[in-house]
Amino acid sequence: MGIHRVGLVVPSSNTTVETEMPALLSRHPEAEFSFHSTRMRMHTVSPEGLAAMNAQRERCVLEIADASPEVILYACLVAVMVGGPGEHQRVESSVAEQLATGDSPARVRSSAGALVEGLRALNAQRVALVTPYMRPLAAKVVAYLEAEGFSISDWRALEVEDNTEVGCISGDRVMDAARSLNLAGVDALVISCCVQMPSLPLVDAAEQEFGIPVLSAATAGAYSILRSLDLPVAIPRAGSLLRADVAVAPH
Repeated sequence: MGIHRVGLVVPSSNTTVETEMPALLSRHPEAEFSFHSTRMRMHTVSPEGLAAMNAQRERCVLEIADASPEVILYACLVAVMVGGPGEHQRVESSVAEQLATGDSPARVRSSAGALVEGLRALNAQRVALVTPYMRPLAAKVVAYLEAEGFSISDWRALEVEDNTEVGCISGDRVMDAARSLNLAGVDALVISCCVQMPSLPLVDAAEQEFGIPVLSAATAGAYSILRSLDLPVAIPRAGSLLRADVAVAPH
C-alpha cells in the first residue's frame, strides 16, 4: 500500500494541526501518511480576522491541489461555524467544486464537519465542550452544534483571542475547565473544540477519568480522514472514537 497524501488548509498562526494530526495517524496499524500544508493569514480569532482568513480559501485550495492529495482537511473549526448552521456542507461543497474544476479528485473534509461526524459516530446526544474562544464565538459554536441536533449541556470558553496563545494553552488549564463542567447525563465531552488548542495527550486520560467518550477537533479530524479513505479506524491511545474498528484491525 502506498503512502496516503493528506492536505491541510490551516490558519497561518496554527502550530497544532501539523503536530497532532501526524502524531495520530502515525499510530495507524497498516497505513502510512504524508502531510502537506497551505496557510491562510490569521492571527486574531475574531469575526473580522476569521472573515479575512476565509477570503484566502480559493488561493490555498489551488496551492494544495498541486501536491495531489487524496484528502484535504480544511482545518479551522470556528472559521466555518461562524458562518452559521450547515456552513461546513457549503464550504466542503465549494472546495470540492473548485478542485473538480482543476481535475483534482481529492476528497474534502472540514474540522467543523468532522466534529459533527465524530459525535454522530459516538451516538452522542448530550455533549459538553471546552473551547479556547471568546464567549461570543464560543456561543456560535454551541448554536452550530445545536442546529445539528446535539444538546449542549455545559460548555466553557477560555477566552483566548490571540491564536498563537491558543496554541500554548496548558493541558492543566484544559483539564481544569473540563473538571468544572457538569457531566451528569453527558454522552461525550469535546475536550478541545479547536484544532489549535493542544489536547492530544489529554483525550485518553480524560476518557478514563470521566468515564465517557472524549474527543477533540483533532481526533474527529483523524476519524473523518480515515473514513474518507476507507481505512480502518484503529488508532490507540486517542479515545474511543478512534478505536471504532479495533476489532477488525490487524493484530
